[in-house]
Amino acid sequence: MIIGEIVKRAMLAGLGAQEKAKEFVDELVKAGELSKSDASSLVKEWSAKAEERTKEMDKTVKDAVASVLEKLNIPSREDIEKLEKKVQSLNSRLKKYEGGGETED
Repeated sequence: MIIGEIVKRAMLAGLGAQEKAKEFVDELVKAGELSKSDASSLVKEWSAKAEERTKEMDKTVKDAVASVLEKLNIPSREDIEKLEKKVQSLNSRLKKYEGGGETED
């Protein structure tokens, strides 16, 4: 799926950015411009924010996809599963009505 690939690439880019940020913080520690405890706190804070943004982006993409599918009148997986359950139920009722005989699929 194209949208899934876009999300995956965005997440990988985010992970790459996190790694670069960590390297930057490590350089600040080496240069003595930042203490190790401050660096650790900063990296944790950035990671938490990045994770939060990733979750927000994931929700936004899911909502957008759901909206597009709804506008295009394309059934969701949940819609199809509901229909499958209805068909199974109707099949069972039909078999009972026919006296338990086999039906063609």
